[in-house]
Amino acid sequence: MLSYLDGAWCFAAKAEDGAIVGACVAKPIGDGVAEIFNISVAPSFQQQGIGSRLLKFALDALFDKRIRRVELGTGTFGYQLGYYQRHGFRVCAVVVDHFLKNYPGPIIENGIQHKDMLHLYLDLV
Repeated sequence: MLSYLDGAWCFAAKAEDGAIVGACVAKPIGDGVAEIFNISVAPSFQQQGIGSRLLKFALDALFDKRIRRVELGTGTFGYQLGYYQRHGFRVCAVVVDHFLKNYPGPIIENGIQHKDMLHLYLDLV
């Protein structure tokens, strides 16, 4: 079991047949603050707005749970960064060498190796 799942809230997107096609995991990390540890959509269901609707649902649910700030970490470039920025997330910190120090092998996207992590936040109002 992944260690971040203990005490976390899990949100799921389901297809018409009831199959889970997307998931979002968030966990409280402080007073009124939660971190999104994972959001993903099955490859065959991507580019259909499911991830955006799932994220909005999760953010609304977090607000209802008295969360007022949501944080997450992502790479310094690529699709994920643009995705979060389109949803209003902003950069608050850079964690130098995060992907080099915390993953067993290189993470390559579009021929470029991820090295640093951006820490993003969104204030829910």
